[in-house]
Amino acid sequence: MNSQSNEHDKWLKPRKRGWVATLFRRYLSLVNHPIYFRHIYTPGRERMPKDGTPVVLVSNHQNCLIDPLALVFILSDRKPRFLARASVFKHPLLDKIIRWLGALPAYRAKFDGIKGVAKNKGTLEEVAKSLSHGETVVLYPEGQHQNKRWLGPFSQAYLKMAFGAAEEAGFEREVYVMPTANHYSHYRLPREDMMILFGKPVALSPYYEEFKSNPREVMAKVNEEVRGQIEGLMLNVEDLDHYEAIDFLRQSEAGEAFARSLSLKPSYLPDKLQADKKLVARLKEATERNPEQMDELFGRVKNVARKMKKLGLRDWLFEAKPSVGGALLWSFLMVVGLPLFTTSIAATWLVFVAPLLVNRLLIKDHQFWGSINLAATLLVTYPLCGLVPVVVMLCCGNWIGGLGYLVAFPLMIIYSSNYMRWATKLLGYVRFVFAPKATIESLSKERCELFEEVSKVVSK
Repeated sequence: MNSQSNEHDKWLKPRKRGWVATLFRRYLSLVNHPIYFRHIYTPGRERMPKDGTPVVLVSNHQNCLIDPLALVFILSDRKPRFLARASVFKHPLLDKIIRWLGALPAYRAKFDGIKGVAKNKGTLEEVAKSLSHGETVVLYPEGQHQNKRWLGPFSQAYLKMAFGAAEEAGFEREVYVMPTANHYSHYRLPREDMMILFGKPVALSPYYEEFKSNPREVMAKVNEEVRGQIEGLMLNVEDLDHYEAIDFLRQSEAGEAFARSLSLKPSYLPDKLQADKKLVARLKEATERNPEQMDELFGRVKNVARKMKKLGLRDWLFEAKPSVGGALLWSFLMVVGLPLFTTSIAATWLVFVAPLLVNRLLIKDHQFWGSINLAATLLVTYPLCGLVPVVVMLCCGNWIGGLGYLVAFPLMIIYSSNYMRWATKLLGYVRFVFAPKATIESLSKERCELFEEVSKVVSK
């Protein structure tokens, strides 16, 4: 027992956060969930090696800064470091904040030139230092975020870092690679659901001896295992030629009916992911069996989707079959809730408007929109609109008002967000009710015939 303890004690221990950093992180976690996200799911979280063990955590990359920040909040028992594209660090204030949260700049030749890549030396030294302390480093082998639900090619740089940490310790210390995957009900909108799935940690010690003589072969072997795990965890739509049609189907009634046929709940994100993966797999099998038939089917799906978009209608409306009476009742309920919305939006409007303006005016890559929304909420609008008034009221001696506002503000954000969603759905109701009857009947018939054929294809 003592020998095991002495063996463990010779390694550097994980560095702890200061109380200011701990308090700030708790604030960020509180705003992130359950205010910004409705639900956060972390299946397999218990498989994560304990803090004090060097871990290189790798994942697919689909939502810019939200991906690593989610891990920073979820892995509350440690101080993870993660790499982010160097351009994010250009603003001095943002540079200090995200470095404080654990980010390190990654320079790439494509964006930063050869001279920029040379600056990675400092980043690699920080990564090595973190692993030597038995800490967790988060890396994204795809090198950049994707704009579709698929897995891009992997760089093996993460394995060079992982095996480098093992070599630095004389191949006497266990180093793990932890495969994970991100999944979102929607990439860019707030008040959506998020999930981070944890795979099975890959211990590198069984590969140490072989690595000494054949490093490239070993890294290729481990990379194949890690990438295979991530691919199995996430929704990976490989058929990019038909991506638009497949994505429409999985979000439509056809996708929800398929989930229910598997006794899964479409409204529960872990179940929906499981159903979507099986749906995509069966569509892939059908395409391999009969590519011409499926090409024609996907063409029809795209055509129906385009017709709905042109009318400004969503697929769920064809299931709801709105009526004039239903639209009037919904309108009445919205009018009843309007005073509360007016009060709520008066206090929270900056939370919604500020990131929207920044995104539309300055951010061309839509995959960054969610990150801007979250960053603006965490660092600017929530403190300005939600905390400053509380401090002012408390300083004026209004303790009841200050504490009441502190509790009410996040609820006002949630209500305002939900009210705007309801208003959008009501608009869809009205469009459906007042659309030309012949057009709706024709599209409904075409949609039903299409979904029946899709059901036959995926049930084989």
